Amino acid sequence: MRVLPICVCIPVLNEERNLPECLASLGQAFSEVVVVDSGSKDQTCFIAKEAGARVIQFQWDGHFPKKRNWALQNGDFQSPWVLFLDADERLTSEFIEELQKTIPGTKHSGFWLSYRNWFMGRPLKHGDIMRKLALFRIDAGRYEQFPESWWSHLDMEVHEHPVLDGTTGAIHAALEHHDYRGLHQYIARHNEYSTWEANRYQWLRQSGAEAWKALNSRQRFKYRYLESWWLSWFYFAVAYIGKRGFLDGRAGWHFTCMKKRYLQDIRLKISERKAAGGSG
Repeated sequence: MRVLPICVCIPVLNEERNLPECLASLGQAFSEVVVVDSGSKDQTCFIAKEAGARVIQFQWDGHFPKKRNWALQNGDFQSPWVLFLDADERLTSEFIEELQKTIPGTKHSGFWLSYRNWFMGRPLKHGDIMRKLALFRIDAGRYEQFPESWWSHLDMEVHEHPVLDGTTGAIHAALEHHDYRGLHQYIARHNEYSTWEANRYQWLRQSGAEAWKALNSRQRFKYRYLESWWLSWFYFAVAYIGKRGFLDGRAGWHFTCMKKRYLQDIRLKISERKAAGGSG
């Protein structure tokens, strides 16, 4: 198998449960593996080094750049491409084979990736398919920058997308997204995310047309109607009925309900800020 000219970059914090399978799924297919740690207190760094990955430490000071942009600027990557992978994601042989066929001759600057969620111990084969722009040429661009030091406590880009020069394509073979940390961590993480989204909504409302223009069509739709009572129910109808999430049984029901609740949480946090006299 040809070694791909891709640096797999895995941002982590206390990921000893997820990281071993993530690293094992890479095989010997990539020219570099770099783990960017934020001061883990468990065995994360030991696991990464034992697997042959290079470990670098990141400490966020509350200002730009956050974790992924910092890694792009300071990681000393030797490969022309970077694949940002979360510790709870795994590559499949089909995904690696598609990269082998696609990357060498491509004219694209980046690729959108899809991933199959596992929830409550089951793979979700239907419903809303998640995508992210996580594979791109290192010299093609950086993640979006928001002046968020006054409201964000997340040290890593979560909903920000890379802004790239050039065209983008898609890798059709899906990643596997399988978090072993359980519902407690899932709910806690999405509580942080919903606060981030409510504050980003406020920032967008204050920033004018240029900020809205930078959003993709799905983002524009979501942020335009975040304050509408029907948005969460619209998502539920599309994902559970229109995209047949009901075929995933009990896990599909609970996953879609929790995504609906996530949108409701954002709306409530926006309302709370308004009631307290905040702008937006």
